[in-house]
Amino acid sequence: MLSLRFLITGLLVLAHCATAQFLPVSAIRPGLRGTGYTVFSGDRVEPFEVEFLGVLENIGPKQSLILARLSGGPLERTGVMQGMSGSPVYVDGKLVGAVAMSFPFSKEPIAGIRPIAEMLKESAAGPAAKPRQALALPGEELTRHWAKRTEIAAGEARLVDIATPVAFSGFTKTAVEHFAPQLRALGLEPAQGVSGGGAAKKAGAPAQLKPGSMITVQLMTGDMSVGADGTVTHIDGNKIYAFGHRFLSAGDTAMPFARAEVLTLLPSISSSFKISTTREWMGTITQDRSTVVAGELGRVCAMVPLDVRVSRRGVAPVSNYHMEIVNDRVLTPFLLQMAIFSTIDATERSLGASRYRVSGRIELQDGMQPIEIRNIFAGDFNVPALVSLAAAVPLSYALQSGFDTLNVRNIRLEVEAFDDKKQAQIDQVTVSKSVVRPGESVELSVTLAGENGTEIVRKSQYTVPSGATPGALYFTVADGNATNMLEFRGLLSAPPKSAAQVIAFLNGLRPSSAAYVRVWRPEASFQVQGEELPNPPASVSMILNRAQGSVTASGALRNAKLAEIVLDADGAVVAGSKTVQVEIKE
Repeated sequence: MLSLRFLITGLLVLAHCATAQFLPVSAIRPGLRGTGYTVFSGDRVEPFEVEFLGVLENIGPKQSLILARLSGGPLERTGVMQGMSGSPVYVDGKLVGAVAMSFPFSKEPIAGIRPIAEMLKESAAGPAAKPRQALALPGEELTRHWAKRTEIAAGEARLVDIATPVAFSGFTKTAVEHFAPQLRALGLEPAQGVSGGGAAKKAGAPAQLKPGSMITVQLMTGDMSVGADGTVTHIDGNKIYAFGHRFLSAGDTAMPFARAEVLTLLPSISSSFKISTTREWMGTITQDRSTVVAGELGRVCAMVPLDVRVSRRGVAPVSNYHMEIVNDRVLTPFLLQMAIFSTIDATERSLGASRYRVSGRIELQDGMQPIEIRNIFAGDFNVPALVSLAAAVPLSYALQSGFDTLNVRNIRLEVEAFDDKKQAQIDQVTVSKSVVRPGESVELSVTLAGENGTEIVRKSQYTVPSGATPGALYFTVADGNATNMLEFRGLLSAPPKSAAQVIAFLNGLRPSSAAYVRVWRPEASFQVQGEELPNPPASVSMILNRAQGSVTASGALRNAKLAEIVLDADGAVVAGSKTVQVEIKE
């Protein structure tokens, strides 16, 4: 049924192209001339000349690309520029397609033109299913699952999608450089401060946009802003088609876009680009496919409010930041990570002994319990990167879990900085006896070694349950990160069955401000309704193994947890792990 619907959609698009003012690829011949349109200055759409060189067939599944030489205006000195993606090309008033690809470092403005029929056909495809993804860090999710720039080999050269210029306003230089490799891997060219920046202040009239107009897809607005530039190819009623290639291949999406004006052009040997400024809000990008970015004029999309407060213990002033970011499964955590990193970098040092406490909450829609954020980090360098990642990972996991009910309403976070490092290493773990019987207690002594020879000693007791079978009993004392990873291994074997279980897991993550004693035995343990069931009776184990799969796949886990004891570290950041063993005898 799905393939039949796509076939019907394709036939309708082809019929539309045959009757409307579109020129099919079959009509392109070497030497044929046309006219393209783009913005070189302000908001004025200006023409440039196009000489067709031929057609590259089957560059992808049922995809072709038209090769052409551009000329006129400033193109002789700039070549094909970033920001020109989507510039429409016409022959005798009929739309051929959009400027979409170029040769980096080329001495001539040779471009690849995406046929308009392919852009319309792909934008008409139905929504793709959103499968549950394995957990990935915010930046990893970008580069792991999203499509990279299309490349076509041409001798030693490469014909690639024109890089999308992304302007970061309000971010520190260090923040942009830190995340630049991940952005460039996706064909996005980050530029810090090279933009008029800011958010669209008001709604614009649809008549302000025409084929060749420049638009900015707004990923973040407010005290920090992120915008990606491209050009409108075609307008059909309230629908617009732009770029001629993917932005991020996000599929169905909701990202606001605004009209943009060009301040100036910056020629470059590698790739020239336009420097732009954002004007009126115009609508929402609803489709981000491999050959087109499509949207609707006048459509409003909800953004996620983000408030960040950065303070230093006992020192004024306090820095407050307010932004709004797109509501997207992958982009929202990544933009949150960038924003946190930049707010810390703008006010605090990145080198030298430092300690940061991050706290706050992620409010969810439909009255669901919020996700609580609480952790503490210390070190001598790159600590802001750890803080920003820790703030984004819970959100990333929640949005990747596959539950549509996990919709973000707002995010409020506070980062508190301390001048001292205050770390504590798990140094020694001892037990009061090496042999114990059911019903007896074991005293555990844990020594945490701090700086300058300081020590923190914590003691606790564990009573062996009556009826415990003979064998080894283990006490593992570990920091919050190591303990959380053990819990996460359980989720890999038996994923949460509801959004409530996802939230419960995230709110149960342990901060690094304590040591955690895990009491366990090397016996079978199962995940049942999101809860761990250690060492069940043999008959129950057989049923659970049969229901959940093999022991190594998704059934029983080794190291069944019997109890967990929290040891306070007096505000220090705990690191390390040690295990001791006692023997249970009858």
